[in-house]
Amino acid sequence: MRSQYLDNGQHTNTACSSSSNATATNSIKINKSPNSTITTRNCRQYSSVHTQQPAGPVREIQIDPYIILDDDLKYFYDDVRDLLRQGTCQNELDKIATYYFDGQGKALRPMVTMLMARAINYHLNKESSNLLHKQRFIALFSEMVHSASLVHDDVIDQSDFRRGKPSVNALWNHKKVTMAGDYILSVASIMIARLKSDDVTIVLSQILTDLVQGEFMQLGSKETENERFAHYLTKTYRKTASLIANALKATAVIAEADENIAELAFQYGRNVGLAFQLVDDMLDFVSSAETMGKPTAADLKLGLATAPVLFACEKYPELNPMIMRRFTEPGDVERAFELVHKSHGLEQTRFLAKKHCIEAIRLSQELTESPYQKGLQVVADLVINRMK
Repeated sequence: MRSQYLDNGQHTNTACSSSSNATATNSIKINKSPNSTITTRNCRQYSSVHTQQPAGPVREIQIDPYIILDDDLKYFYDDVRDLLRQGTCQNELDKIATYYFDGQGKALRPMVTMLMARAINYHLNKESSNLLHKQRFIALFSEMVHSASLVHDDVIDQSDFRRGKPSVNALWNHKKVTMAGDYILSVASIMIARLKSDDVTIVLSQILTDLVQGEFMQLGSKETENERFAHYLTKTYRKTASLIANALKATAVIAEADENIAELAFQYGRNVGLAFQLVDDMLDFVSSAETMGKPTAADLKLGLATAPVLFACEKYPELNPMIMRRFTEPGDVERAFELVHKSHGLEQTRFLAKKHCIEAIRLSQELTESPYQKGLQVVADLVINRMK
């Protein structure tokens, strides 16, 4: 059976129980993944995650991270929805909170988290199903926090579409959507608290601190020309890379790895996270709305100057006043879009992303060789070659 009960001192109180005896067992209904051997079957049994084949193979390692993590990922979104539904009897809250957990995302964060977890466990020679299960909770946390941030972003940006469908912001009112995002964060935080590890809690709490600070940096940026790129990279780290870096570090911390391994996991995640966002910013200029599942040139329309624009400034200084007024005058967005394509901004952005991917590969090679360690190297190639 897929569903099992986990009761290792990790308790929950189900909201709106019909009687006081309803929570007597105090156990979490969760789908526990067995610590089984690597599967190599060709047909995946899950539709929630999928691999984007690189446009050109940078490396010769023929490993699909999603296949070797089949046991960890195939019921991943079912487990997230179960956790959220256990905490409320409010049907509308449940609908909003689970809306983006439909299995249509890339599942990059939980995939990389579990790859690092298994790679570290192999490196430390710790083959514990209990440890792996705790690390999977960290992966669940990473995806829940990410989705909560998307919910809040939709309110802030007033988005109409995300992942090829209407955004939560377009279907429900702002107040309910905002509270649903808060609810996802609260359920994720309770789940991590049950791990009873102060060190892990501190590491993962930093993600939330960084997310808020990154959003504030984006909302109120008035930096000078000399400060812009440093500001952009700091904001990118806080909004995107911190989540991956600290989730990976947490898997090392809960495995009781030494500081060097924990730092390696963090730096690998930081580099992959920065590269991922750099590629995302590049795709905003070159990919179609159908491929991306959201409008292109979205950042310019939001008044945001990302890496391609900042690089383009070097050749076309006329972009500077547009950046300062956040592309608000008629024709600003179209002109900036044109200048980015006329410059080397896109190539320079891709080059910087590739540098971060190369560093991530170097770091992963310091771990003991295993299918999971090789999978970490493949992830870097998937990030740099992704098309959406």
